[in-house]
Amino acid sequence: MTAIELRSISKQDLDLVRHIQVSADQAIYGGTIQQAFAETEEAVDFHAAFDPTRAVGFFKIDRGFALNNDFAHDGELGLRAFKIDSAQQGKGYGVATAKALQTYLPDLYPAAPSIVLTVNLANPAAYACYRKAGFVDTGDLFNGGLAGPQHIMRMSLSQTA
Repeated sequence: MTAIELRSISKQDLDLVRHIQVSADQAIYGGTIQQAFAETEEAVDFHAAFDPTRAVGFFKIDRGFALNNDFAHDGELGLRAFKIDSAQQGKGYGVATAKALQTYLPDLYPAAPSIVLTVNLANPAAYACYRKAGFVDTGDLFNGGLAGPQHIMRMSLSQTA
């Protein structure tokens, strides 16, 4: 298993993750680091995945996801803008980071029963990553995305699950 450490970061920590880049075809789905830091979203927290030397990934946790998405359950967290630096892809960081959410998030968001995400049907690599990490496809599709229909995937955050 690829060793990673997840950490909460703030808007003042852009320099820690500024180097994280994804290809243009991946940016269609989750945007860029610069876009994430330019947005003002009150209910969104930033997090990064670190290998022993530097940040290799970035993601947003949306505490208000259920307010804007009718498929999300009350109190459920939304995973957004998940990205692994293109130079680090294929090394297991994506699966390791997504899998670590199950033990990392309950300490920060103890009331959250689960985490939900959407992944574009045209993005099979991301879909496979989330499946390997323990996310379950709900069988439903979200059709409100800018880049086409998306699978809805969910992972329990229950300590007893």
